[in-house]
Amino acid sequence: MAKAFKYGAHGISGTLHSPERKILRELFNDVIVMLEERAEVHQLPEDIDPLYALTGMRPESMDLPEVSDPALARLLPDASDDAVVAAEHRRLTESDLITQKIGALREAAFLMENDKIVLQKPSAQRFAQALNDVRLVLSERLEIRNEDDAARVAEVLDAAEVQTPDEYLALVYNLVSWIQDTLMSALMDAEL
Repeated sequence: MAKAFKYGAHGISGTLHSPERKILRELFNDVIVMLEERAEVHQLPEDIDPLYALTGMRPESMDLPEVSDPALARLLPDASDDAVVAAEHRRLTESDLITQKIGALREAAFLMENDKIVLQKPSAQRFAQALNDVRLVLSERLEIRNEDDAARVAEVLDAAEVQTPDEYLALVYNLVSWIQDTLMSALMDAEL
């Protein structure tokens, strides 16, 4: 069973055992694949103006397609209710956001190599970001929209009682939530 993250003399540490680490590694990798598929729409044509190629920015005339997967839309939300502003913001920032998220997720997946995880504050923050991205995807798949939905998912606590794929997903969501909660508490203790 996992042991909560705590802040101590050597940093922020916690313990995750092999089955928990395996689940988390798979989740981190699944979210990476989602983001990498979206990153493909950012590929610029070879005949693009060299300035755009150098910066990686898309010309205004090259709109990005909308995010169709609701879970991916939770990871890459619109920055504005105004469609024009949202599209412009996405054109200018989405590629960098995807790169940053993939980096944090890869680092988190790498952390799953050992039972004991010891983090300094910056790496703990990136790990928390990766956990949050996984939670966002899981919450969309579980259709968590309000407190009642969250309470429904929180009721699934015993692995022996799990009978459906959604109950298993809820159990995984609860595990990821607990890990993130203990990590955030440890990060707050590090601030004191």
